[in-house]
Order: sequence, then structure tokens, then C-alpha cells
Amino acid sequence: MAFTAKDVQALREKTGCGMMDCKKALTECDGNMDAAADFLREKGLASQAKKASRIAAEGTVCAIIENGVGAVVELNAETDFVAGGEEFKALALKVAKIVANQNPADLDALLKCSENGQTVEEMVQELFLKIRENIKVRRFARYEGKVVTYVHAGGKIGVMVKFDTELDASNETFVTMGKNVAMQIAAMSPSYLDEASVPAEVLDKEKEILIAQMKEDPKMANKPDAVLGKIVEGKIGKYYKENCLVEQQFVMDGEITVGKYVEKTAKELGKDIKILDFVRFEKGEGIEKRVDDFAAEVASMVK
Repeated sequence: MAFTAKDVQALREKTGCGMMDCKKALTECDGNMDAAADFLREKGLASQAKKASRIAAEGTVCAIIENGVGAVVELNAETDFVAGGEEFKALALKVAKIVANQNPADLDALLKCSENGQTVEEMVQELFLKIRENIKVRRFARYEGKVVTYVHAGGKIGVMVKFDTELDASNETFVTMGKNVAMQIAAMSPSYLDEASVPAEVLDKEKEILIAQMKEDPKMANKPDAVLGKIVEGKIGKYYKENCLVEQQFVMDGEITVGKYVEKTAKELGKDIKILDFVRFEKGEGIEKRVDDFAAEVASMVK
């Protein structure tokens, strides 16, 4: 039995499954709509589609170096119980390796990447069929070159730092320095690499807020604009020290900044070292987590 694009769309609306899954189901079932819906349910895809809207704010962050390339991936699930499972962690590691080796352009491209004849999207679907929770590959990053990675608290935070240096990436002192910088990023969550990395609009907004705050302060309100300007510049300097990685106080040695720590290590090794970029993923950050009202749930069950 032949089927049309409208049939595919109708099956998609009925089951919530993806377009390609619906097309495959109709092909397998000779265009029979009911049989195709049953086919999707048997495969667990219809159930997965319905659960896809459920909040997945738990999960893990995996950061690795594969064949000299760094990759960090966040894989989400609905519960920390599932996120702590070995199969879930193994999937995160597999996806991170695919990112490193295949260099996908974006998330859609990553889901289409395949290994041993199975796409990442199919790997996610396969695990869903076992655990019956919404699973999502949320984001990833990839660096080539001299890279160091660090994972904190078993996957709560993943950090990747890229350096410019002639040193071998396996140099023990360099790796230790890189790990310490990555730990700094994990702990202090800098927003930018250095002063030059802070966008002009961010600085303008920060200055606007500072001026407004001073005008609300009776001790500051009557001071000349020139004086207020100097005070603002001083406060912007503090903003840099709090938000820029190389300007932050080094947590392992409060006497120096992160930038000075890197310079010190470079001097010891006799080679220049410069931090080029970094990425920090914290699992579930920015996702509104579900809040369960147990009392309301019990009350609804009684009714």
C-alpha cells in the first residue's frame, strides 16, 4: 500500500515520533497507519517521544582526550539514579569519543554521526528502551592542539583548556599545570579568559549599574562625575579579577594570579605557555528542574 507525505505527517502527529521514524514505520507496514503506530510502540519510539518533553536536568559531563583531540559532552537524564549507571556513563564516553574523532559541526550533525553502523541518535534510543527515561545529548565542545581536561565530582563539572605552547602535551609538569588551571575553572567559574575577552556591551552595562548604585548612595550622590568615573574604573578592575580567568587569584596560591602561575611554570620549563581558550560545562546548569509536590500527588490519587 502506497503512502504520502500527509500520511507521514499524520502518523507523526499521532505518535509524536520523528519524521524519519514515521516514514520507516509506514514503509515496514505497507502504508497501514494503525500497524505503523503499533510498530513504533513496539520499538519504544512512541513512548520515547512522549517522554521527550519531560525535564532531563540530571546527567553527567564527560571530558576526554582522544588521539590528541579534546572533547567535552553533557548527557542528560531525568534522575541521578540513571545518571549514575554504568550504561549511561558508557554512552557519554562513547559520544565524547565520536565528537573527538568525527568533528561534528553541531548537535544535529552529532546525532547523525555513526559508529559500527549505529548513529548517536539510535544509541540514545537504545538506552531509552532499557531505562525508560528521557535522555538527551545537550551540548558538546571540541579542541585540537595542546589540551588538558578535568572532570569534577564524578561528572558534575567538566572542563577543557586549550594552550599555545611548544611543549609536548604529555610533559608531566605541563599536564599538572593544566589540571590545576582546569580545577581553578571548575571551582571559580570564570566567565571570560582575560580583559580583552569581555564584550564592550557587558562592560557598559556593568558601568551603568555601578553608577546607578552610587547615585543611590547619599555619600556618593554629590561627588563630581570625574570622581565617580575613577571609582567606577576601580570597581571594573575588581570585576576583571573576579570574572577573568588569568586575572583571578589562584586558589592554590593566593599570592599570585592564574596568569602569573602559568608564566611561572613556563619559566621553569623554558618554553612559552599561553591559555588560548577554555570551556566549562556543569550538568543541568540553566535547566529549570522539576519540583515534585508529593502532598499534591497523594491528594490527587485519593480523589
